[in-house]
Amino acid sequence: MSRLFKAFRSLRVRNYRFYWFGQLVSLIGSWMQDIVLGWLVLSLTHQPVALGLTMTIRFAPALLFSLHGGVFADRLRKRHTMIYCESCQLVVALALATLTSTGAITVAIIYVLAAVRGMVEAVEGPIRQAFIPEMVGEDELLNAIALGSTQFNAARIIGPAIGAATLAAFGYAAVFYINAASFLAVIVGLIAMRVGDLNLMPRLTRERVYDQLKEGLRFAVSTPDVVLILIVMGALGAFGYNFMTLTPLLTKYVLNAGEGTLGWLTTSMGVGALVSGLVVAYRARPTQRLLLVSATVFVVMLGAAGVSPWMPFTTVLMFGMGCAGTLFMTTANTRLQLTVPGHMRGRVMGIYALLFVGTTPIGAYVMGQLAQSIGVPLMVLIMAGLCAAGLLWGYLYIRGAATGPDFAVPGAPTVEGAAPDDESRPA
Repeated sequence: MSRLFKAFRSLRVRNYRFYWFGQLVSLIGSWMQDIVLGWLVLSLTHQPVALGLTMTIRFAPALLFSLHGGVFADRLRKRHTMIYCESCQLVVALALATLTSTGAITVAIIYVLAAVRGMVEAVEGPIRQAFIPEMVGEDELLNAIALGSTQFNAARIIGPAIGAATLAAFGYAAVFYINAASFLAVIVGLIAMRVGDLNLMPRLTRERVYDQLKEGLRFAVSTPDVVLILIVMGALGAFGYNFMTLTPLLTKYVLNAGEGTLGWLTTSMGVGALVSGLVVAYRARPTQRLLLVSATVFVVMLGAAGVSPWMPFTTVLMFGMGCAGTLFMTTANTRLQLTVPGHMRGRVMGIYALLFVGTTPIGAYVMGQLAQSIGVPLMVLIMAGLCAAGLLWGYLYIRGAATGPDFAVPGAPTVEGAAPDDESRPA
C-alpha cells in the first residue's frame, strides 16, 4: 500500500491537491463537451473539413499568442490570472449550452465560441504549466506532472462515457451545461489555496514584451536538450496529437461506426494514458532515451491505426498510443521544467505550448482537407510520415549537438529586471 501511495505523493501538498481535484472535475466536463461537440459538427455539416476547421479555429490563437502567454506567465500572478481565465471559460461554455438548448446554435456560432475559448487557453496554458513547480517545488515536479497526465487521462476515460450517456438521454445542451458547471470546481480550488505555501518565482518587471520574448527564445535555441524537445514536440503536436479530429474520422470513415465506437476508442486511449501516467508517477526517470523511444512507438501505432478496418485491433492501437503519448509528453514536460531557470520557465513553456497546441490548427486543417480529398486512411499515413520526419530530424540534431551528460542543466542567465513575486502586487 505504501508503494501505491508513492505514486500519488505530490497530492500531500495541500495546494496541489486542491488544484488537482478541481481540475479533474473541470477536465471531465471538458471531455464531455469536446467529444459531443465534434459529433454535433459532423451531424450539422456531414463534412470532415468542417470538423478540421473547428479545431483549427479553436487552436489558432495558440499559434498567435502562446509566446505572449509565456511572457505573461513570467510577469503576472499565476493563481489570480488562472481564476480569471477559468471564469471566462465558464462563460463560453454557458453560452454554448444556452444557444444549443434554444435551438439557435449554428456551425458559425460554434466557430466563434471555439475562437474565444482558444484565446483564453493560449494565455492560460503557459501559466498553468509554470504554476506547477510553484505548487510542489522541484523535488516532486516529475510526480506532479505525471499525476497531471493521469488526471487528464482519467477525465478522458470518464468524460466521453458520461458525455455519450448524457447525449443519448438528454441531448446536446445537457452535456454543455454540465461542462459549464464543472469550471466552478477548479475556480474554488484556486481560491482555496494558501498563498504562503506557494514557492513563488521572481516576476519580470514591465519591460518591452519583445525584448523579454527574445531573451526566452535565445535561451531555448542555445540549449540542445530544449531544442530536441521542441523539434519532436512540434512534429507530433501538429500532425500526431489531433485526436479530436482524428478519432471521429477514424470512427466514421475507416471503421464505419457510430457514437458508441467513438466513445470506446477515446476511452481506450485514455486507459492507456492513465496506466502510463501512473507508471511514470511511480518510478520512471525523464531520460532522453525514454523521450525518443516513446515518440517512435507513438508514430508507428498512429500509422497502423489509419489502415486498420478491424475495431478490436484499432482499440489496441489506441491504447498503445495513449501509453506512448503520455510517456513522451510527461518526459518532455519534466525535462523542460527542470532544465529551464524559474524566472524564464513561463516563456519557454510558451514556446512549448506554441509547438504542442499552436501547431494543432495547421494539422487539423491539413487533416480535414486531406481526408476530404484522398480519404482518411491515406491521410493518417501521411500524418504519421510527417511525425516520423520530425522525429528523425530531432534524432540527427541531438547526435550532432554533443550535449554531454543526459541531465546537464545549462547555466541560467542572471535575473535582470526581475521583481519579487507576491500576491499583493497589482497584476
